[in-house]
Amino acid sequence: MHKVVISWQEAHAKMGKPIDLGERLCFGFHFYMAGSRAEGIRRAAKYYEENMKMFGELRLVRALSDEQIEIMRDPARAPTAKLPRIEDAVNAGGFLTGSAGEIIDHLKSLEAKYPALDRVSVSLSVGVPKTEALEQLQRFSEEVMPAFQTAKVAGPVLAK
Repeated sequence: MHKVVISWQEAHAKMGKPIDLGERLCFGFHFYMAGSRAEGIRRAAKYYEENMKMFGELRLVRALSDEQIEIMRDPARAPTAKLPRIEDAVNAGGFLTGSAGEIIDHLKSLEAKYPALDRVSVSLSVGVPKTEALEQLQRFSEEVMPAFQTAKVAGPVLAK
C-alpha cells in the first residue's frame, strides 16, 4: 500500500500540486470487533468468504487472480481455487479485527505513517445479519471512534 500512496503523491507533484503523505485519500477497511484477533477471525471468516464470492466476480477483490475467479465459477473446481483467507487479509492489514485496542493501534499506526490522512472508511462484509451488524457498528462507535475525537479533519477537497 505504501508504494501506491507514494505514487499518488508523485502524480500530484508532476501536475504541480504537491500534497502531503495521505492527503486526498481515504483508506477503506472491512472490520469485525471481538475479544481478540483470533476470535474475530473465527467469527468473521464466513462473512469474509461470502463477500469475496460475491464481489470477486466483479473484480472488486484485489487479492483474487483471474484464474481464481474462473475456478470459482465451476462448483466442481471451486474447492481447488486456493482463495485468499481472512487470515491473509488481516495480516496484510486490509481487514481489521480483534479488540478495540488492536483496531485502534492499527489505525494509529496509519495515522503516524500518513500524517495528512484524515479519512478512513469502515464497513462490514456482506452477509453479516442485521442484529450483529448493529452491534458491531455500536461497538466501533463507542470503543474505537473516541480514540480519534481530537483528530483534525480538513474541509471538503475541491478540485483546483
